Amino acid sequence: MVGAARWGHVGAGPMPRRQRKRFYQNVSISQGEGGFEINLDHRKLKTPQAKLFTVPSEALAIAVATEWDSQKDTIKFYTMHLTTLCNTALDNPTQRNKTQLIRAAVKFLETDTVCYRVEEPPALAELQKNEWDPVITWAEKRYNVTIGSSTSILGPNIPASTKETFVSHLASYNMWALQGIEFVITQLKSLILSMSLIDRHITVEKAVLLSRLEEEYQIQRWGNVEWAHDYDLCELRARTAAGTLFVHLCSESSSVKHKLLQD
Repeated sequence: MVGAARWGHVGAGPMPRRQRKRFYQNVSISQGEGGFEINLDHRKLKTPQAKLFTVPSEALAIAVATEWDSQKDTIKFYTMHLTTLCNTALDNPTQRNKTQLIRAAVKFLETDTVCYRVEEPPALAELQKNEWDPVITWAEKRYNVTIGSSTSILGPNIPASTKETFVSHLASYNMWALQGIEFVITQLKSLILSMSLIDRHITVEKAVLLSRLEEEYQIQRWGNVEWAHDYDLCELRARTAAGTLFVHLCSESSSVKHKLLQD
């Protein structure tokens, strides 16, 4: 078995950007009793808690195997977002159940990026209105809820019925997908942008841009350290894209696909 103390979980806190020399030649997948497994040469991959690394779908197994196979002479663990998400789903290090995961995701509505607006400078206020209002309007129609926005430091008063609607919607996803949804939300700091992305209303690039609207405005006005900005942007896009792909690959076919295709 491949020792797993070196691969991490989502939300495990800051970690050094660990690397190690690639120790395997071939990556393959195989089907076992619990699902699909990842093989590094003839060794089975394991999680940080030493559980057999087993995923529920062949498509997800192929995606994870691709992460491992794409590593060059050095394995860059910090780039392997799908592997990390699978570890978190398998080990559940925070020991949360489905209800707790859903409540944590919906709680982001209270501090959702697109709901907090500025009054000054007017140019930024106008930019927020033009870019964020259409996403909120889409979400309100898509889920038949009231969300709104506010310039108050307290943010908008989100109705309890809106929160319960999102609780009900998220309940249609399985535990694996919910881990991915929470991961995307923490990247974008927005439940609304995350669900717009996962429901395929906006692209990863658009979601990331909208989540960084104020920062991008300041950069356009004052300039930036180009390499640092580009690096941060690429990292955020990579994490957001991986989380979104993870959700889609983990979603159960019946109820979730119906939700994605309706309207």
